[in-house]
Amino acid sequence: MQSKKQLKVSIVVSDLSASGEGRWGGGGVRCFLLAQALQKLEYQVEILGFVFGEQAAVIPQSEVKITTFKGYNYPGFLSSASKLLKQLDGDIIYAMRPKPTSFGLSLIKRMNTRKPIILDIDDWELSWFGGEKWKYRPSLKQFGRDVLKSEGVLRYPDHPLYLKWVENLSHKADVITIHTEFLRKRFGGIFVPNGKDTSLFNPELYNSQESKKRYGFSDYKILMFPGAPRPYKGVEDVLMALDKLNDSTIKLVIVGGSPYDNYDAQLIEKWGRWIIQLPKQSADKMPEIVAGADVIVVPQRNTPAALAQFPLKLTDGMSMAKPILATRVGDIPEILGDTGYIVDSSNPEDIANKIEHIFQNFESAIEKGKRARERCIENYSIDAMASTLSKVISRL
Repeated sequence: MQSKKQLKVSIVVSDLSASGEGRWGGGGVRCFLLAQALQKLEYQVEILGFVFGEQAAVIPQSEVKITTFKGYNYPGFLSSASKLLKQLDGDIIYAMRPKPTSFGLSLIKRMNTRKPIILDIDDWELSWFGGEKWKYRPSLKQFGRDVLKSEGVLRYPDHPLYLKWVENLSHKADVITIHTEFLRKRFGGIFVPNGKDTSLFNPELYNSQESKKRYGFSDYKILMFPGAPRPYKGVEDVLMALDKLNDSTIKLVIVGGSPYDNYDAQLIEKWGRWIIQLPKQSADKMPEIVAGADVIVVPQRNTPAALAQFPLKLTDGMSMAKPILATRVGDIPEILGDTGYIVDSSNPEDIANKIEHIFQNFESAIEKGKRARERCIENYSIDAMASTLSKVISRL
């Protein structure tokens, strides 16, 4: 029987571009967290994935082998897929999300090799297209255009129609891993919460005041949103709360911004006086930046997209022992327990009142932050993730 050190896990990712899984430079995203946890278990780990229409993300050298393949629309994608399948040689295949470009190809590989597949579902892909309401009902003429034209939508390998087909095959995986109750209800599976590298995100390694000075916000009380704003993430609700407070000593720091559209520009145009925006940072720089925050805000709105997600910003703040202000959406209250501040979603007035309360009782908020780090180490660290994955793989 092979020893654990000899076993290889191949993680298949649909999108390793700078706006996809590679957006944080190879860290802090689900596939890289899983890779770290698997390495702790002493498996060989590789990540394989496509880059569609743009350059691959700049990912620093690491112990995880990363192989990218240029992605094309059909029919060119068939060549891209063939190249990936030839290099996909793990003893266990770990497919990221039920997408044709990841799980679909993994199923094809299993037909020839019988290698077991773990399917990880960390998002509900169809939620971006209207969820259950989405239908593809073209006229015959439109269907012809969608198939035959060079820019026809059905030439895109992860078109919602194909997502729907592959999602219906999710039960074909040997094991499913998920990280929210919303996803468990839809797909079943085993909870593998996102882990944080709590040795890197360790507040004892950083000085809050020095971080504030380095990044230019020494003069302010800092709320921080360390991620890409999207409407469902509720950043607008925090900015409306700052309008209500009208306190020039409070600023919202947004780190990275949206890689998808001009949503950041819209926020700045309307609420620029409250915003300090930092450019996208590599994963190893994030702890130093988070150290400069007074409060981490995770103001998710109650939408299917938000319900499906485990916001990584939560564990950024928890691991760095920061007070966290979040909304009562999905699994957030369960993740935080009594170590953070919970308000109703889409409620700027409630958010404003809680911001005021936190800064008026800041010593108590700091104590909550310390307890949040303890909770993160116990339940949401890479070590905790590895422990759960060990049991998952033993089932194979």
